[in-house]
Amino acid sequence: MSYIRKATISSCIALTVGSVSVQAANWLALQGTEPAGASERANVWGFVQPEYQYTDGTELKAGPFAGKPAQFNQIGPDLDTNSTFSIRRARLGVRGTGFPLDSNVNYFLLLEAGNNGITSNGGGSVKVTDASVTLNHIKGARFRIGQFKYPGSEEGLMAIHVFDYINFTNVTNMMLLERFFDSDGSVTSVGANDPNGSVGAFRDVGVQVFDWFNTGNWEHSYAAMIGNGNGIARGDDNNDKDLTLYWASERVFGGEGARRQGLKLYAWHQQGKRTLATGPTQTVGDFDRTRWGLGSTFRKDKYRASAEYIKADGMIFNGTDGAAVPGTLNNAATAVASWNILPEDEADGWYIDAGYKVLPNIELDLRYDTLNRATKTSSEERTFTTWTAGAQYSFNKKTRLIFNYELRDAEAPNLAGSAVPNQILDGMDDRVSVQLLAIF
Repeated sequence: MSYIRKATISSCIALTVGSVSVQAANWLALQGTEPAGASERANVWGFVQPEYQYTDGTELKAGPFAGKPAQFNQIGPDLDTNSTFSIRRARLGVRGTGFPLDSNVNYFLLLEAGNNGITSNGGGSVKVTDASVTLNHIKGARFRIGQFKYPGSEEGLMAIHVFDYINFTNVTNMMLLERFFDSDGSVTSVGANDPNGSVGAFRDVGVQVFDWFNTGNWEHSYAAMIGNGNGIARGDDNNDKDLTLYWASERVFGGEGARRQGLKLYAWHQQGKRTLATGPTQTVGDFDRTRWGLGSTFRKDKYRASAEYIKADGMIFNGTDGAAVPGTLNNAATAVASWNILPEDEADGWYIDAGYKVLPNIELDLRYDTLNRATKTSSEERTFTTWTAGAQYSFNKKTRLIFNYELRDAEAPNLAGSAVPNQILDGMDDRVSVQLLAIF
């Protein structure tokens, strides 16, 4: 890939000059309510995302699992190949309002049947991702009840079928796309320490109060949600609830829906606790988990842009032992690689994204993202950086082809270049992804 990588770097530099695309949309309104005057009892919709992803499949260069597949060079969610076709998502939904007895009530239901973190790890071949009812009776305070996306980071809150890339940024993938574990992975005898269910998918079960109001050309929206803090399709596993707060202010330029033009500024904060078995004795305890972020999105004419900073405190996802695929036996046959969590560490990261429509049906995209993981523990700290160059070709308003080339790098910044962790991370491959999106 060396020639392709050099060409992609050159393209990234060229695209950076003068190009900025992100949705300046009100996701609280779009996902939690129906348009004013809507009367459909059942509006059926959905989308499918078949795709292909590829890396060189470079094996681990050092450590106790040297010569075996590197977890970061395998394609999820199965992590058993470096090259695969898959159905990333296949979702079918129904939403509506217009009930004869009360037009102030609307609902949202969505099912997932693709191959991803929602349906793997015991999630089942089909999973309910969203099931909510919104009560719009009180001016200034709408109530949404059930399972749905919590009001947080733009990458997580936005509708995935208008996402401009195939894979999430490092900080979103590792710090916000929550995996739920029983153990911190510190005892190798417990095995792979696989997640105990579906990924959180930026969703929770609970109740949210929200609304929006206008002042001149600005639209302001707020949300406050109390949820189980235990992902989708599950009840609470401890006596604590997650609290998520959100505010957005947007200068609206025109248009409507997911592609509305405007400049949005937003901030969010999430606080809760997680139950985990830790240490040599695997003592079970509750640990604080805090996430917050602030960012901005912009869309106008041919241009779009976004940027966000995210901070994580507690329950830091820490990859796998020796970067091996979970369940892999080490070369000495004495331990098995497992997933790991640092319950009392910290992390932070950010991304900036830009897009420009060179033709009405062709958009070029560029994104830079970075994550500093485990910043409180010098020997554990890892820095991940990725440049993603992309292109989108729209066959029509509901069907598009997306191509991404990710230039990926990682290092242990506080260790020598010759240290085993850096030898391992030197083997991180670039990743190529192609996805077809069809909405119906």
